[in-house]
Amino acid sequence: MSRLIEELRKLPGIGSKSAQRLAFHVLRSSAEEAEALSVAIRELKLHLRLCSICNNITDVDPCGYCTSPVRNQRLVCVVEEPTNIGTIEKTRSYHGVYHVLHGTLSPIGGVGPEQLRIANLLTRLAEVDEVILATSPTTEGEATAGYLALELRKTKADVKVTRIATGVPAGSDIEYADEVTMTRAMEGRREF
Repeated sequence: MSRLIEELRKLPGIGSKSAQRLAFHVLRSSAEEAEALSVAIRELKLHLRLCSICNNITDVDPCGYCTSPVRNQRLVCVVEEPTNIGTIEKTRSYHGVYHVLHGTLSPIGGVGPEQLRIANLLTRLAEVDEVILATSPTTEGEATAGYLALELRKTKADVKVTRIATGVPAGSDIEYADEVTMTRAMEGRREF
């Protein structure tokens, strides 16, 4: 039991209490349910990998986005994590391809450019017209976007580098917007 609790604690967002609850849940589960969980984890590790082009999680290499004939291969949206792709896809307004960094620059966390998946992005630039930097508007996301913009322009001077807009979320009241959000909303305004 303590070995399972220790392994569960290694999962992100799972502390000691949560790990203990999960371990006891597995213990109380039927043998079939425990085996199904075990098989699901094993299958995940056996069949999923990172796309050799964009670093998205996939069961085929290259992934469906990179091989899609209907996607604009000359437009690349850079995201922090594979889960960010789903958020962008929900809009049904983006038809380019992706590049997943698997993190952001974080000197305090010991994450430098070497730990991010940047190299294969730079090798793709010969066939790219625009790179959209869709990192989060956090300190780390902004630092990562700034670093990438410099590296991209160093590698291909004529590549168009854009940044996603930030500002007041739809459906919210500007009364509750902080000064940074409001500043970005004013700076990112467009003609109506």
